Amino acid sequence: MKLLRIDSSARKNSVSRQLTAKFVESWRKHHPEGEVLERDLALTSLPNITDEWVHAVHSDPATLTSEQKIVLATSDALIDELRQADEIVIGAPMYNFSIAAPLKSWIDQVVRAGQTVLFGTSGPKGLLEGKKVYVITSRGGTFRPGTPAERFDFQEPYLRQVLAFIGLTDVTFIHAENQKPGPQGETAKAAAIAKIQQLTRHVPVNAIQ
Repeated sequence: MKLLRIDSSARKNSVSRQLTAKFVESWRKHHPEGEVLERDLALTSLPNITDEWVHAVHSDPATLTSEQKIVLATSDALIDELRQADEIVIGAPMYNFSIAAPLKSWIDQVVRAGQTVLFGTSGPKGLLEGKKVYVITSRGGTFRPGTPAERFDFQEPYLRQVLAFIGLTDVTFIHAENQKPGPQGETAKAAAIAKIQQLTRHVPVNAIQ
């Protein structure tokens, strides 16, 4: 069993990093023989998508030049990490109602025709099926369905859609909301930790109150 931990916060001691660390700690207790792969996107050089990158992606792999292979090297490594993983935990702080720039850059590198998604006559088909994904978010406010700020949540809907596009449809979100100084933030963080501990024991989500 392999777990891939992905962090994307710019802050070294961010709430999302604290919670992905808690997830790994709890996961290890229940998977003592398991392996944890770690990818810190804030410390990873993620190249921009360029014309050279697009051309290499849509070229026959058998004809790639050495320069094209270098252009795709980061994408290849990140996709390989996803393929290896049985479970994936993503730390995703909300920045300006959406996701952090490094996480978006990671997505641009791993959503790749012929590698993580195929386009056929019946439409796109994601190739990374059969993996469990946990997305742990930290948010400054409350964006739950039915709240006034729900319409500003461009984080969860986008991540659900783009992950499903590459076959990652079994996704559970753990939200640590109201992450501002004060008791509300601490209560929300404690609730997120409790949910993490439940989920890493593979208790069904609908059994968690």
